[in-house]
Amino acid sequence: MYSMKGKVAIVTGGSRDIGREASIKLAAAGARVCVNYNSNKDAADETLQLIKKAGGEAIAVQGDMTKAADVTKLVDACVEAYGKSIHILVNVAGGLMGRKVLADLEEEFWDAVINVNLKSAYLAVRAVVPHMTEGGAIVNFSSQAARDGGGFGGVAYAASKGGVLSLTRGLAKELGPKGIRVNCVSPGMINTTFHNTFTKPEVRTNVANATPLRREGEAREIGDLVLYLASDASSFINGESVEINGGTYFA
Repeated sequence: MYSMKGKVAIVTGGSRDIGREASIKLAAAGARVCVNYNSNKDAADETLQLIKKAGGEAIAVQGDMTKAADVTKLVDACVEAYGKSIHILVNVAGGLMGRKVLADLEEEFWDAVINVNLKSAYLAVRAVVPHMTEGGAIVNFSSQAARDGGGFGGVAYAASKGGVLSLTRGLAKELGPKGIRVNCVSPGMINTTFHNTFTKPEVRTNVANATPLRREGEAREIGDLVLYLASDASSFINGESVEINGGTYFA
């Protein structure tokens, strides 16, 4: 539906779940994709195979997106493989890392959550923007938690994702005059390993039953939204957070 022919995309955290689906959708639409992963090379290789099966082209690059040197390595590898212009950046890298209430919330844990969700996005944007020209698109990832405070023990995560909202809007104002759009996706309960790891099954069932659509979302549905926001079809959408949660929360 949306042609990405001739475009180059970086997807941080692109090896599994939502990042994988975003990578596949972009590649299938014609973009050449640089898939970043942190530690799971097998998952990254599987993503590359799925992209190839979909008729796309991609490379995988290892790197911790909380480290500036690794972000630079990712951008350099993408430029070496596909040329000096990067048209799309999708910042999926992030995570909850655990549920801790305030009494148990150590400074080190707080910093780690802020770094993986907010600092990683800032570092990636800072490194990629010099390679972007007019028509570029950045898609960040916030969360419904940024709006409603998140689940119990998720205050650090919610705060970090609230930061992503503000980062997105500030960058939209700064980069808009250069013809670069910055938006973010804010998912609710999505069927991913994130919730397999950090959310109790009974909580997931309760949330799904309370959702007007009576189900969780799927990663492929988030991938479709990423593709739209990265494409020229959304050329007048800038500084927006798109809530995708089946109707559980209205911004």
